[in-house]
Amino acid sequence: MKTMCMLRMKKKIKDPSTTGWAISALGLLVSTLGARMTDRKLGAGILGFGLAHILLGQLDRYRPTIRRNSWY
Repeated sequence: MKTMCMLRMKKKIKDPSTTGWAISALGLLVSTLGARMTDRKLGAGILGFGLAHILLGQLDRYRPTIRRNSWY
């Protein structure tokens, strides 16, 4: 049972769409940091940088090469 679970996890890690989700999660963390610093100009830049990562991470999931090579 444990071996089957490990094999499923290994396949999920190699899934090409995982990269898009990881980039989006990183963008969410950076956006949260930037949103807490909105009273400064630097905070607005950090917020924009994080939002761009969220958008680009989600767009990455819909590339034709990613959709063709993924398992779902």
